[in-house]
Amino acid sequence: MRTARSVAGEARAGADLSVPRALVGPTASGKTEASLELARRLGAEMVLVDSMTVYRGMDVGTAKPGADARAEVPHHLIDVADPTEPFSVARFQRLARAAVRGIASRGRLPLLVGGSGLYFRAVVDDLEFPGTDPGLRALLQTEGRALGPEKMHARLAELDPDAAARIDPENLRRSVRALEVAALTGRPFSSFSSAWDRYPPERVVAAGLRLPSDLLRARIEARVGRMLEGGLVEEARALLDLGFGPFLTASQAIGYLEIVRHLEDRLTLEEAAREIVRRTRALARRQMAWFRRDPRIRWFDVDEEGPPVDEIEEYLRGAAPGRGR
Repeated sequence: MRTARSVAGEARAGADLSVPRALVGPTASGKTEASLELARRLGAEMVLVDSMTVYRGMDVGTAKPGADARAEVPHHLIDVADPTEPFSVARFQRLARAAVRGIASRGRLPLLVGGSGLYFRAVVDDLEFPGTDPGLRALLQTEGRALGPEKMHARLAELDPDAAARIDPENLRRSVRALEVAALTGRPFSSFSSAWDRYPPERVVAAGLRLPSDLLRARIEARVGRMLEGGLVEEARALLDLGFGPFLTASQAIGYLEIVRHLEDRLTLEEAAREIVRRTRALARRQMAWFRRDPRIRWFDVDEEGPPVDEIEEYLRGAAPGRGR
């Protein structure tokens, strides 16, 4: 009889531990449940490639894996920063790559899991991230508060149209960052992304989840409902008490921004819920646009029953790096 331990041992024996596996896809596609089962079967430890699960105290709104799941399977890059401190993708890159090396050194398989295409590629590819200047950023943030996100994005579009095309016009934080880099370095922000168009096939074996738009919308709506029932309002109120401010990276997280506006009497709870759904659907579209560009990802269709875990396991267990689509 094959036990869970023997199956994990077989997976490790047949896998090249120097090549991470990955499960990616849009928010609410079922990655969390599927990845936990895959980690059990493959003898893997998970590295979350997500820009918001890094923050302590942001559990409900980020759908962070629960304590039981984290006790059963080691999860890395969770709760490594306070919401009130800056946390850059460059810092994430350093921590995540160290985690991947540590997992492999213990004879385990690194499994990257998440919906952030930028953070996923920061781990597996040689993306370059320029430094920061707090004074310059503060000045740009002041301008952003006065002018609003769309005008700052328009300024970026004039200066660096390639960077602007990759940034949501509502995301003031990212527009400010791109303008900061251009002013600080004298180079367009997009010039630091020369490696973004290269997808070295040997770097990762990646499976992606995709699902019909009507099913994804239903899953997003159900997820938002669970978050509101599960304490999202109380969690956002606690973050406000900690000094949750409009220019903190964490404050841009979908769900928290809308609930804070509700707590400030700028939105009803029903309006906040609708806005969370709207922004989450827009996020899912952007996530898929990121991942579709990566030829290394092999896609698996999700239906009402959820992701096809058996097929994904077979692929991750036996595929050579770079065999996507």
